[in-house]
Amino acid sequence: MLRITVTNTSAEQTWILHGRLIRPWIAELRSTWKRAHAECRNRKCVVDLSEVTFIDENGEKMLVKMMNEGAEFVVRGLYAKHILEKLQNNLRRRTSKLPLALVLALSVILSNGCAEPQASTAPRPPEVEVVSVLEKEVAIYGDWVATLDGYVNAQIEPQVSGYVIRQNYREGSTVRKGDVLFEIDPRPFQAVFDQAKAQLAQANAQLGSAALNVKRDIPEAEARAIPQSQLDNDTQAELAAEATVQSDQAAVEQAELNLGFTKVRSLVDGIAGTAQIQIGNLVGSNSVLTTVSQLNPIKAYFSISEQEYLHIADKIKPGSVGDLLRNSKSVPLNLVLADESTYRYRGEVIFAERQVNSQTGTIRITGAFPNPNNILRPGQFGRVRAVTALRKDALLVPQRAVSELQGTYQVAVVDQNNKVAIRKVKVADRVGSMWVIDDGLKPGERVVTEGVDKMSEGMTVNPKLADSDPEGR
Repeated sequence: MLRITVTNTSAEQTWILHGRLIRPWIAELRSTWKRAHAECRNRKCVVDLSEVTFIDENGEKMLVKMMNEGAEFVVRGLYAKHILEKLQNNLRRRTSKLPLALVLALSVILSNGCAEPQASTAPRPPEVEVVSVLEKEVAIYGDWVATLDGYVNAQIEPQVSGYVIRQNYREGSTVRKGDVLFEIDPRPFQAVFDQAKAQLAQANAQLGSAALNVKRDIPEAEARAIPQSQLDNDTQAELAAEATVQSDQAAVEQAELNLGFTKVRSLVDGIAGTAQIQIGNLVGSNSVLTTVSQLNPIKAYFSISEQEYLHIADKIKPGSVGDLLRNSKSVPLNLVLADESTYRYRGEVIFAERQVNSQTGTIRITGAFPNPNNILRPGQFGRVRAVTALRKDALLVPQRAVSELQGTYQVAVVDQNNKVAIRKVKVADRVGSMWVIDDGLKPGERVVTEGVDKMSEGMTVNPKLADSDPEGR
């Protein structure tokens, strides 16, 4: 679209063009110019191109017509200024090839407009926002994707086979170690237990009889009233009865255990999950009834790349904050949740895997976070942030002040004369909304915060100083 605004005063007629000077709207501009410009008598005609966003070939021809008819142009944008300079240069080249008489005639024509002809006025330097390069000590953070899991995930499996007759917990509720979660039909196991006790009683009776025989045989064998072999046989029978008692006692204990196993209990304190079976199902020792997870504390698993590990290891000094793996207990962990909020409790590194995964090229780190209210649950995702190094005298600029082009980074530096210099820089780590610059800048230099791609070498600007560290880091 093209929007045309014309205002008239006693001394000046002002045209303000908004939008695109392209073929579909040039006819409207030409008609409006012909009608409104004819009313201009002994007044200056000013055409403001600052809000024009695009000019095609038809638009350029219309601007030449307006220029030849005495329009004075005002531009502030780089694009419109470039187009206007291009038209002026083309006009100069054409007039330089004309005969002198024709050039004089053209000068007379250009001087007969509504006001004194002037192809362009000197544009005011554009106002740009700049910040000073900040020098300070900063903490460098690592940021990794983490998966949460229970500190202990206990799969509840029965130790005996049978039919489930009762579920004693509410799914998703908190349970304590030893709480009965399920009950298996105990009647078969009660019968086995009773049978084992009866066999034990029978074995005890046989042991008593054998003991009496031995007690009676001893004096008779000494008096040679019975042969010695009879005493020996009764003694061995007593020993066999004692062994039978011990075996039956073990059977009673096993039957009692199996009877107790019909009450399936929680092995840990935690949150009980969904029941994997229904009442009436036949279950065995390989059946998983549910899972109980200990959630306080809760584990967070995250992997750092081999390159990150080498980057950290290269800067490790014994006992320093960067010693992520060897001095893990001193490294606090922050957890950023899926809603971008930071978890209120800090965690710590529990351990690191002993080796780098050869398939993924990462090493797995395990951290733990307090979870008193069970807000965090297994399966959640988040980002773990940890300080990996401290950089002293780091040079910082806002990330928006740095532009990237084909793998190279550059900033626009404004000198004391308000001249722009495009300078390549070497970037390092990111700290919040700031970028650490390793090479290419000096402390206190002024850099343009936005529109670096619109700046040109040697361009004069009107700098407006902003806060170098708006977030107070």
